[in-house]
Amino acid sequence: MPETRIPLLYVIENERYGGGERAFAQLINGLNRERYAIHAACLTGVPGSEAFTGEISGAARVIHLDLRRLVSPGAVLSLRRIIKDNGIKIVHSQGPRADFYARLAASLTGARVVSTVASPVEEYDVSPVRKTLYSVLDGMSSGACDRFVAVARHIERKLLQKKVPASKIVLVYNGIETWKVPAGGDTSAEVRSRYGVGREEVMVCACSRLSAEKGLFTLLDALAEARSSGLALKCVIAGEGPLRAALEERAGKLGLAGQVLFTGFLRDVSPLLAASDAFLLPSLREGLPIGLLEAMAMGKPVIASDIEGVNEVVEGGRNGLLVPSGGVAELAAALRWVIIDRPRAAEMGKKAQADISDRFGVAAMLAGHDRIYSELAED
Repeated sequence: MPETRIPLLYVIENERYGGGERAFAQLINGLNRERYAIHAACLTGVPGSEAFTGEISGAARVIHLDLRRLVSPGAVLSLRRIIKDNGIKIVHSQGPRADFYARLAASLTGARVVSTVASPVEEYDVSPVRKTLYSVLDGMSSGACDRFVAVARHIERKLLQKKVPASKIVLVYNGIETWKVPAGGDTSAEVRSRYGVGREEVMVCACSRLSAEKGLFTLLDALAEARSSGLALKCVIAGEGPLRAALEERAGKLGLAGQVLFTGFLRDVSPLLAASDAFLLPSLREGLPIGLLEAMAMGKPVIASDIEGVNEVVEGGRNGLLVPSGGVAELAAALRWVIIDRPRAAEMGKKAQADISDRFGVAAMLAGHDRIYSELAED
């Protein structure tokens, strides 16, 4: 029988596993396979890449594509061949190199193009030379993109400021699988024991890439200030990244070696979130952070920076606490409040849980993308 499904290709730079890989894995595993023939062009067989490919291998045809080089004409030719050989009708990319190569290859084949924008290229935490090149490539290729998926309203606004036509921009929030939220109980006790946290001790956590934009040096300084005022707690930081050694060194200099634990990359942070008494997000810049949504879905009190993308979700004083980005004293004070006034913090967590269930379930994310693909397939 002839293939009646819509051939769909995802293109991503997956040398590490982050929010973009998580979102694409959700789409690949959640879309109706009777409607879509799903392919994924991504890195394979390299340490770090298997976290993404392992999640999607049962739902997509995985095709090796190496996008690690900044300039790679071969990547365009490889993608063009992948699109033609598999009859791809829609190409969906994420990441500056993936976007450029996917748009160029699709323009050579007639395939429609979707790009997810979690952060404008002008805000990437890369060298000035690389940022300039990304901006040039993005400007050169954006005209070939049929739809831009903005993961937050501030991303939508920034795309409009870059003169992207409003008709090409679709707001689709990142989603979380609320049905996977663990109940806690013995699992939480085991997690706390694993990290050396006593039953009566306070444990807070942060889950993010260990990079400059995540504001983790501010977090360490705030923990030290809270400790100096007599607040005893432990903080577990889950994630990997280029600043791990520097963060561990700072923790040691602040006398926090026994109070701050670095877990490295965790494929599933939900047990850690469930075991924690509060979630911290001291970021300087965000798109729409998945970890924040997960923590709120579990009813956890959250303390987060008052920045775009975060204050779209957290209403300060109602379903979480917002503090100035980079504000050490304010973050320390919020920590003290959450831990001392447990009943009011718990009430904020309950409101957060209700909000997330209503607005940020993965079903809404899947439905939003399905509408985009259906419109492009019918054009």
